Amino acid sequence: MSSKEGGSKITKSDLNKIFLRSMTFEGSWDYERQMYLANAFTLGPIIKKLYPSKEDRADALKRHLEFFNITPYLATLVCGIVTAMEEMKANGGEIGGEAISNVKTSLMGPLSGIGDSLFLTTWRTVTAGIGCSIAMQGNPLGAVLFFLLFNIPAQAVRYICAIKGYEMGSKLLVKLSETNIMKRLTRLTGVVGMMAVGAMIASMVSVTTPLAFGSGDEALAIQGVLDQIMPCLLSVIATAVIYWVMGKKPNTAVVLVSIVVFSIACSAVGIL
Repeated sequence: MSSKEGGSKITKSDLNKIFLRSMTFEGSWDYERQMYLANAFTLGPIIKKLYPSKEDRADALKRHLEFFNITPYLATLVCGIVTAMEEMKANGGEIGGEAISNVKTSLMGPLSGIGDSLFLTTWRTVTAGIGCSIAMQGNPLGAVLFFLLFNIPAQAVRYICAIKGYEMGSKLLVKLSETNIMKRLTRLTGVVGMMAVGAMIASMVSVTTPLAFGSGDEALAIQGVLDQIMPCLLSVIATAVIYWVMGKKPNTAVVLVSIVVFSIACSAVGIL
């Protein structure tokens, strides 16, 4: 493996642990932060090895318990890159926790687009078609064939991504250290990360209103006016309010139930 300022601590065995633990990515999903638990679990051995103090481990785990969602078969690519960044940070390199979080956020969207199209839309459809055609002839091996055809390439990609993600991350970080542009990288990844968050709000948060002024053909739809000001304006406002509320560290379950009750009430009276 590549070496960095304090010498390389990560071994092939560590990256194998990332690969094996990444199998939990689809087994610990929730609506609040989605794959965050599996992400922290996958990087757990790396964090334990790199950071001897409890405080540093807690800090690292905290940033990997943030929102995380990606096609599982490419998740290890991000984990590999993040491992290289955590190693550099642990070795005293000029890289902060914010930069690590920004890189994760900026990679989630693009890699999910590639992974979903490649595996979940294309390859799964092709292999399911092959398996179904055999199963329809009364051969139970059709299901087994589908399982093998889909999972062998998918898991191979998952393993390769863990190795190559770390190698690419290590080489890139060494070059960035030598050219002294780590601060610029942190700023740029922060910008890309905020763009990804904005895109997620537009695609995942849907808040509209049916309210209108006037009647008949002359009615002026408020939603149309808001869309002219800024598309998804209500979604942005709703997200900002919830973000502000979550900053007060309330009980998450209470917040979720409140959102559901508020949404039902607004829908009942025709506001949203």
